[in-house]
Amino acid sequence: MTASPDRGVLVVRHRRTVGIVALAVTLGVGIGGCSAIKKVKTVAQDVKNNKQTMDSFTTKIQSGEAKPFQATYVTTGDNPTTVVYAVQPPKGLAFTNTPSSTGSAGSAAAQNAPSLDIIVNSTGEYSCTPPDTSGSAGKGTWACQMLSPGDANSQNAIFDFYTPAHWVNFLKGFSLAAGFAGDKVTSSTMTVNGFAMSCVDFKAPGDPTESTICTTAQGILGYVKVAGDPTSFEIKSYSSTPDASLFELPPGATVTQVTLPSSPAA
Repeated sequence: MTASPDRGVLVVRHRRTVGIVALAVTLGVGIGGCSAIKKVKTVAQDVKNNKQTMDSFTTKIQSGEAKPFQATYVTTGDNPTTVVYAVQPPKGLAFTNTPSSTGSAGSAAAQNAPSLDIIVNSTGEYSCTPPDTSGSAGKGTWACQMLSPGDANSQNAIFDFYTPAHWVNFLKGFSLAAGFAGDKVTSSTMTVNGFAMSCVDFKAPGDPTESTICTTAQGILGYVKVAGDPTSFEIKSYSSTPDASLFELPPGATVTQVTLPSSPAA
């Protein structure tokens, strides 16, 4: 599951709108007198309240950074998947996205897609493909490709959607745009699969559908539903002691190393 680029465009557009609205309000002070001043105060208060709500939430979710954990998420939609995301500072990271066999009948290709495995440890970052057992069961080996920095950045964008940093940056930009548009950001709570969570609820200006993002008491993502995106995800299990094997290459894996260009002769 990847974040929709439309949401990023939305925030950028509203940042531009902020400048236009601010200019219009400034001009209105001289034309509309008290009504314009009242509008300025209302907008300022909306921005302040939204920022306070967002700051309170992002502080909770940032508390989970740089701590070891292993979480399992399940996604909804036509092509549900199971995601295992694990972190072992300072180097260890593992991300596995396994398609479910219960997807819709019209998406057989997605159901048969292989799982995605990304492993990061002290030796580098790898993208691993499980063995093809469609023929004789048990045959085949894992194939792991050591990623160059450029390739690693592309792969990291896949699991970025599950990281606190992604949503902290998104929410900080959104709260300002929402304030100028007159929308309010609110907080709430919910419990999913036994996890009590703190949430932030918001609507994109002009969009009646509400988005909700929640963090668990451990400071990691627990639930994400963004308006306009048919897919959401929620936490299913959590452990503060991730399995060490998650950060190791599968036994017997065929590893392709990155070939770095040689330095020119002096």
